[in-house]
Amino acid sequence: MPAGEELSSLLERRVQINEALDQGIQVEHQFKAHRSIYAEFHEFTRKQIREYEASFNKYDEGHDGYLDLTELKRMMEKLGAPQTHLGLKTMIKEIDEDGDNRISFREFMLIFRKAKAGELVEESGLSQLAKLTEIDVDQVGVGGAKNFFEAKIEELRRGSKFEDEIRQEKEERRREEEEKAQRKIAFKEKAAIFQNSVA
Repeated sequence: MPAGEELSSLLERRVQINEALDQGIQVEHQFKAHRSIYAEFHEFTRKQIREYEASFNKYDEGHDGYLDLTELKRMMEKLGAPQTHLGLKTMIKEIDEDGDNRISFREFMLIFRKAKAGELVEESGLSQLAKLTEIDVDQVGVGGAKNFFEAKIEELRRGSKFEDEIRQEKEERRREEEEKAQRKIAFKEKAAIFQNSVA
């Protein structure tokens, strides 16, 4: 939401609250609980969530954090599963929890959660979208599918998949910081040599 629209929305809400209070009407708060997307969608790995986010951002052409009807239409066309206008509206309505007629990243993640739980209507647009992200045995072969499912079983066996991923991310950041420090030292050494040769 652009800053102007957001400010306008907040001011409008404040006017509504003031008018309601003037009339003696009890006003309910509209606080949104902010929760980590990783904590909320714990059934997915951090890597999977980042991949879904990259896919979402790829089609969020307005860069507003939402997929509107037009962006969803383009997404489905590019994925090879075009939908009718009515079909697209139905897709949005099925997961649009806040009723704004667009799909936030959180609502986008709900598609994959529902698909995993078998809650999507077979052959619906959302079902097709979810299936397009699943493994295709024809593309990777039986061996690839076997490896995929073995990896899934191993993932289920691990006690805390997030701890491993966080540990790996921290290790990667630590290595990057060490490399950066080494490059900085090497630069300073070369700079000292250069200054000595100039003097």
